[in-house]
Amino acid sequence: MSFIAKIHVLKRDCGLDDDTYRDLLHRETGKRSSADMNEAERRKVITVLEGLKPASNPYERATGKFARKLQALWIAGYNLGVIKNRSDKAMIAFLKRQTGLDHVRFLQDASDADKAIDALKAILRRQTGNDGLFRKDQSLPPAYNDFRFQVCLHIWSELIRKDAAPAGSLTAYLADKTGKDLPTDFSDREWIEVQNDLGRLLRTSIK
Repeated sequence: MSFIAKIHVLKRDCGLDDDTYRDLLHRETGKRSSADMNEAERRKVITVLEGLKPASNPYERATGKFARKLQALWIAGYNLGVIKNRSDKAMIAFLKRQTGLDHVRFLQDASDADKAIDALKAILRRQTGNDGLFRKDQSLPPAYNDFRFQVCLHIWSELIRKDAAPAGSLTAYLADKTGKDLPTDFSDREWIEVQNDLGRLLRTSIK
């Protein structure tokens, strides 16, 4: 099977409509068609789509009251360059190893979910060397207490260190991406998009 054919099979398996699919292609490669990509770009898209593909085994999928919160934190770790596999299956296996809890518990029970969340936050702080991640400090402006902004700020500092920042400042970059001047005005979708875009830039700079 060719890479292009595999991409289209994965698109179907992931249940992506055409607009969402092309937005994903553009986010990951800057191109909106797999036909326009080189082999390395197609491989990258395949890896991303395989991470989004629903698992055939229901026990490999994160479902439950606390799944979305854990998934958001896991994807943040992926964008921070700490997590290498963004799939639910990898998250469930990782958190089970770290907490010793069965995933049914940390995806359903509040106290067990807190243990898993705290364990993951601690690992991300340790691996990034940024002890301020996912913490609140009321002496700081509201944006700095938004975990999504904290993730973007850390990635931006890494991009600057690698001389790979795509704009003169994070503020300018975010405004250009969203069309909004204040991070407090960003929608949830815009936060997801800017975190994913910055994560892609960081992963590219590491290779």
